[in-house]
Amino acid sequence: MALTTDPAARALDLYARARELTDQRRFDEARRLLADAAAAAPDVDLRARIAGTTAYVMAQTGAQDEGEQLVRDTLALPGISAHTSGVLAGQLGATLLYQGRLDEAALWLGRGIDALEDDPMAAANLRMNRSLVGMQLRDLSAATADLEQARDVYRRHGEPVDVAEAQHNLGYVALLAGDLVRAMREMGDARTLAGETSDASAAIGDVDMAEALRDAGLTAEAETLLQRAARTFGANGMPQARAEAELQLARSLLRHDPVAAAKAAGSASRRFTALGSQSWAARADGIRLRARLAAGAIDRVGKVVPERPVDTREVAPVARRLAAAGLAGEATALRLSLELWRARHGHAGGRMPALPASAPLEVRLLAAEVRAERSARARRDRSVQAEAAAGLDELSAWRSSFGSLDLQTSLSMYGMGLVLSGLGAAVRTAQPESVFDWSERARHLSIQVLPLRPPSDPQQAAELGELRALRADLASADWASDPRAIELADTLRHRQWTTTGVADVEQRVALDAAVAALDDDIAIVSFVFSPQGLTCLVVTTTEARVVPLPGWSDVRAAFAGLRSDLDMSAMVRTGPMVDVVARSLAGRVERLSRMLLDEPLRGVDARRIVLTAPGVLAGMPWAMLPALRGRAFTLAGSVSRWVHAREARPAAAPGAERVVFAVGPRVPRGREEAAVGAAAWTDPTLLSGADATVAAVSEAAASADVLHVAAHGRHAVDNPIFSGLQLADGVLFGYDIDRMPRLPRTVVLSACEAGRSSVRWGEEAVGMTRAWLHAGAGAVIAAPVVVADDDACELLGAVHAELARGLEPSLALAAATASTGISAPFQVHGNGF
Repeated sequence: MALTTDPAARALDLYARARELTDQRRFDEARRLLADAAAAAPDVDLRARIAGTTAYVMAQTGAQDEGEQLVRDTLALPGISAHTSGVLAGQLGATLLYQGRLDEAALWLGRGIDALEDDPMAAANLRMNRSLVGMQLRDLSAATADLEQARDVYRRHGEPVDVAEAQHNLGYVALLAGDLVRAMREMGDARTLAGETSDASAAIGDVDMAEALRDAGLTAEAETLLQRAARTFGANGMPQARAEAELQLARSLLRHDPVAAAKAAGSASRRFTALGSQSWAARADGIRLRARLAAGAIDRVGKVVPERPVDTREVAPVARRLAAAGLAGEATALRLSLELWRARHGHAGGRMPALPASAPLEVRLLAAEVRAERSARARRDRSVQAEAAAGLDELSAWRSSFGSLDLQTSLSMYGMGLVLSGLGAAVRTAQPESVFDWSERARHLSIQVLPLRPPSDPQQAAELGELRALRADLASADWASDPRAIELADTLRHRQWTTTGVADVEQRVALDAAVAALDDDIAIVSFVFSPQGLTCLVVTTTEARVVPLPGWSDVRAAFAGLRSDLDMSAMVRTGPMVDVVARSLAGRVERLSRMLLDEPLRGVDARRIVLTAPGVLAGMPWAMLPALRGRAFTLAGSVSRWVHAREARPAAAPGAERVVFAVGPRVPRGREEAAVGAAAWTDPTLLSGADATVAAVSEAAASADVLHVAAHGRHAVDNPIFSGLQLADGVLFGYDIDRMPRLPRTVVLSACEAGRSSVRWGEEAVGMTRAWLHAGAGAVIAAPVVVADDDACELLGAVHAELARGLEPSLALAAATASTGISAPFQVHGNGF
């Protein structure tokens, strides 16, 4: 192709290429072409447009003041057309936006939009920027109006990537409005619509998606995206975007690692200050101070956030800077954090800041936490409970719109402080009604939503199949870190979040209703964790009493080495170490049994126990504790769930059940275990070898009353829904359970770690057993640790004999334990009787 010698044509060509590079965030290359285009431009209008784009590039790469001045100087040039003046006004507005000068930005963007009525695409671009102003000022209706108008123009005149950007931003508005499901759906669809983009463009989308993940309580996933985005922005010479990613990282860390949050926010603040972005620096300083004020809070595993020096005199100036920038919600959150710190440390409180009408749920819950903590300091425990309950009811109403197990457990992060306040006040009253109410609030909060099963989705089935294949191919490596595995995992999770609806919201029961559901031989034993430590509530048909327990530090010390003792006991079956391992394990379970159960069960004759426990006790092998020997127990998600399920559970007809056994590969005594169990039933179905595929087991499970799976299992700590059972053609994941149209009444999992769960936020635990129960199974028999093959084979065979006689799962397990003499960590989750 011949090169043009026409200066105007050459300048236009260079400018067009520079704008394309700018859209791709390749700013260094764009800036060089813009300089060449400006030198070749023969007329003032073209030079002015080139200057405006140059100013935008300067603002993106850290020279914001210089960019602003360039636009202002260009606007003052004589001879510029009205159209070009409109474009420049919009670019000045964008420059002011990146500096956080929101009111000025809105003014100049509005002038630009008004001047560009005859150029719908140019006006749409300015509306996109003005929508960002509306988002930051929480004027969501104005932001939505701008975005919808821009999207309509892009659909008529623009490219798919333009439509995608508008749709993505509409998703972000939904996020700000608290509609997480819509936000994730819109952002995910926009990413698909946009197709291949530059690394920098993809990183911008990742930052917004990370905010959605953070707001959903999925902080680990959010922080991974934000760290990657910050590196990408750094590599692409985008310091403003890098600092914004660091700020969002600090906001995520604030909930669970305040020390790291303060460090990340400090780094972001220094970057913003160097760029002259004063309102952004104020936002970072606000998060830094909130992190430092978190001292004294209790984290998700029961540890107190350590004290750190904090100068509370910094708070007021930063809060004023935030308010002056139009960030009323962030200013209020900072002031509330100071008041919470004062209340925790016994200092006189200041006046409670007024909540703006647009205050997000996080700020409203923080205000409730402050009021509850102040009441606690004044020893007004009734008021503490009322304030905390009001906040949790608001959280519960919001959470009830999400059917996904993943979201239900993760969203609990918002209520952890209020739950601890309410539990603490209830324990101080020592009144059984109050302790029961708060025990149920803590546990039932994340399981009150009954999911509406999503319709069959061939795309999801294909993605799960590909993920199974990847896991099989990468069995010897860390398969979960493979890029394609990460992509598939993200896609599957997002689809589950957005397609699992809500069938019903199950209400909590009061203590009198729980008592009415008991038989004379049933007792409720509920452990609660509060700032006072561990406490136990015991309820029978004749009494309800609150039992203080030994210090939490003593229980935690005894619990710490239990898992390794159990693993050693399962693996060391012969040789001189057998007795040593057995004595160590016996001593540890004896100590835990004495500390946790001796006093609560003193004088309790009930042979059946409804047991509930907080997340800090997740993984406890209750069946092995001596105090529970000879008793049948069920580990219920909440007493309320047990009561509702007990009322609805149909009576089993002995001998009429459809029973399915499935045996995965490389289970040494799997076939024998299945054969022993199957012998108890009249016409069982056995799937083994090549027949035990994920599809075959899923299909059989949908029509079974009892399902027994003997397979290797693995608990995924970082992503428990990807825990699974190894079958002939790959892993049956937690997501496969959601795809089953019907769930068995009883599920037996003879698989290492199948009963294990991960604690996310205080009371919340999630894993394979929780996935089966959330999807609709009645009871799940599983173990949280490795069980020796011979013990599993003999004990579970005896369990099936008792189930076939008509005994309910917990009674069957207790009877089998007594008849075989085997003490193993198998326990019943859900509604065991």
